[in-house]
Amino acid sequence: METARIAQILDEMGTLLEVRGENPFRCRAYHHAAQALQGLPADLSEMIADGRLAEVPGIGETMLAKIVQLVTTGHLPAFEELKRSTPPGLVALLRVPGLGPKKIKALYDALKIESLADLRAAAEAGKIAALKGFGAKTEAKIIEGIRFVESAGNRILQSQARRLVAPILEAVRSHPAVHRVEVCGSLRRRAETIGDLDILFSAEDPAPVLDHFVTLPEVAIVLVHGPTKASVRLADSVQCDLRGVEDAQFPFALHYFTGSKAHNIAMRRRALARGLTLNEYGLVGPDGPVACATEADLFAALGLAEIPPELREDVGELEAAGRGPLPRLATLDDLTGTFHCHTDWSDGGATLAEMAEAARALGLKYLGIADHSRSARYAGGLSIERVRDQWAAIDALNQTFGSAFRLFKGTECDILPDGSLDFPDELLDGFDFVVASVHSHFGQPRDEMTARIVRAVSNPRVTMLGHPTGRLLLARDGYAVDLDAVIEAAARARSMIEINANPHRLDLDATHCRRARERGVPLVVNPDAHATGGLADLDYGIGVARRAGLGPGDLFNTAPLGAVAKALEARRRR
Repeated sequence: METARIAQILDEMGTLLEVRGENPFRCRAYHHAAQALQGLPADLSEMIADGRLAEVPGIGETMLAKIVQLVTTGHLPAFEELKRSTPPGLVALLRVPGLGPKKIKALYDALKIESLADLRAAAEAGKIAALKGFGAKTEAKIIEGIRFVESAGNRILQSQARRLVAPILEAVRSHPAVHRVEVCGSLRRRAETIGDLDILFSAEDPAPVLDHFVTLPEVAIVLVHGPTKASVRLADSVQCDLRGVEDAQFPFALHYFTGSKAHNIAMRRRALARGLTLNEYGLVGPDGPVACATEADLFAALGLAEIPPELREDVGELEAAGRGPLPRLATLDDLTGTFHCHTDWSDGGATLAEMAEAARALGLKYLGIADHSRSARYAGGLSIERVRDQWAAIDALNQTFGSAFRLFKGTECDILPDGSLDFPDELLDGFDFVVASVHSHFGQPRDEMTARIVRAVSNPRVTMLGHPTGRLLLARDGYAVDLDAVIEAAARARSMIEINANPHRLDLDATHCRRARERGVPLVVNPDAHATGGLADLDYGIGVARRAGLGPGDLFNTAPLGAVAKALEARRRR
């Protein structure tokens, strides 16, 4: 079993225990173990074999035994029993904004609420308002949250989609009859959230591959099983479609099933204007089929430079590709470092040294530490005294790195309701960088929230704005704010805006990234990492940048360490 899947199981066990009202220390143990697995420096099986896994913080003797059992057998009876004995609808209630495990447990105990339908019925009947610890305002927010969940439908995060599709893709790729295989749909375009999973393969005879596919352990229900396509429901209730085509048809089918729908329509119109007909099986002209071995060949046949999947949304990509090769998009390898990372000094799960070593292992040359400021008591926000202690600890670590790597001293400083910052100016002057973020009073009216953030990004001590809308994908809408006004203010102040790469956020979105670039606002890809494994989320941020058409030069953290240090120092002097 893959390490990511084991980490997901442990995390899910912690959540199941939470909604059942189990000991919070036991619940956190599972979450911490999941975080620890996500940041392992080596292969999990190797670390078990040589005993190193037992030395990892957060993995005790009991947890180690569970991990070994998952690795060796692929099953954990304790997890399976926990899932069987917990009403499945309880975990789904966590998607409702404002409902945490404690409230879900209270609702279950008092009203036997164990599904979204139960929750809606109780709220609309006024039963929740009467409960101790809830009230009319909470009930109204729950009704609003139910509407949000229902509007999101059954979509999943890109991170979950990747995890689900990985073993299936590998199983199809390893089949001896398969020539080529690719993920299609919104996942290939790196959309923020994903509906169904789509996989395309080529083979002389697709039937044996499809027969194998419907028997995979990940499959819970077979919906359709035909000679060229099979649709299944996975154990996570996500639909996965597998299609097989002849290899000569593969480039056309890959393009078509990647989408988007609007992009495909624009491509068909372009083909018709040139006397050609384009569909998912081929490109046909007056003299017959036009052979294309790759998608690049297809674009060339229509007089276009190749268009990366992330740009296929009919937002001007065809016009740009018709003028010549498109500018190179940013890649993960372009990043030289990153900022906005948390440690165990506030609410992170790793030490300064562990975060630094994880960054170095990824080839990064610098890492910006940004633990929470003092108002974030819920997240272990640092007092002024502890900030100075952390500075000394960072200075000591930097002495051991020499010139090859550097930790930058930063803070994720709360933007207070009036737009002022949580730390005094004289302390802010001592940081290498300041990430300013909103963490409270999300319900301010739009004009007040906009003025609040505009004041913050206009402060010369603010280096970058963190998660600009505060949204949590599929869990919470962003606060009401005029992002265009914020971008204008950042441009005037020469402040940066982050692309928060946490897959639950992906904030700033691609649309506003484009607007920021147009106004000359530097963008920076940050992981908002709370454990070493969180650094891997940088790739999701790169996906947002690519969807926005950003190149390496549009991102601040593609510059060499020396240039970054010089730019940050210049901002401090300003």
